[in-house]
Amino acid sequence: MSGQTPPVDGGASRNPAPLPGIWLPCRTLWQREMVRFLRQRGRVIGALGTPVIFWLLMGSGLRDSLQVPDAAENVSYLEFSFPGAIAAILLFTAIFSTISLIDDRREGFLQGVMVAPVSRASIALGKILGATTLAVGQAIFFLVFIPAAGISTGVGSLLATLAAMILLAFGVTGLGFWLAWRSESTQAFHAVMNLVLFPMLVLSGAFFPTAGSAAWLQKIVACNPLTYGVALLRHTLYLDSASPSVSPGVSLPMALGVSLAFAMFTFVLSLLSVSRETTRVLQ
Repeated sequence: MSGQTPPVDGGASRNPAPLPGIWLPCRTLWQREMVRFLRQRGRVIGALGTPVIFWLLMGSGLRDSLQVPDAAENVSYLEFSFPGAIAAILLFTAIFSTISLIDDRREGFLQGVMVAPVSRASIALGKILGATTLAVGQAIFFLVFIPAAGISTGVGSLLATLAAMILLAFGVTGLGFWLAWRSESTQAFHAVMNLVLFPMLVLSGAFFPTAGSAAWLQKIVACNPLTYGVALLRHTLYLDSASPSVSPGVSLPMALGVSLAFAMFTFVLSLLSVSRETTRVLQ
């Protein structure tokens, strides 16, 4: 015997336990968002009720007074603004869902997650997928108003619209995640929301046609990523129609490409924010 004492940890220090996969912590955070929503179902009133009431009131009041450029004569404002109402539901739900990040930071839950031995991507992806699921779930309920809007759709169009809603919801939720992560309080987040997110919705052509507006305003609309998300919804809603009634002015490939790029960009922003915050906490 050499008299040497074997290591107490059995060599565990040289062979640390492997990190859990990305999907287990991602699913856990996703499930937490679902449970939180079921306990706070009053959020449905703000996220779903506000766009529906706005769509019905504005649609009824402007039914005969608003003419949609480059569209058929029988297009009503209810029909024109229907995709915009879907985008508003997705955007508002993302806003209300990502506010939970600020609560998690204040309660200490977020700090515990960041020091846990889990992938940084699983933290961002779990929170974003949770909010995306809630946004799409509420937008699906709004699809029952398709007959009231006067839109003729088929199974293929509904499936394509569902895919478009998932893509748009993921993108706007990623943006909301990034903004909420950088906000120190809910008041600061609401200020940023009023300054950034609401103008994005208004300047996307969701509720008002942008054709014929000032040249400088059209340039802003063209640079707005939500413009292409709304255009994508319009294309998919009329996918089964031989002659779409509403022309968004953006081709389907362009709308799909920009929406994909926007979703990837906002997710990378969220992932970088989580990684930098984790480094700061561990120092």
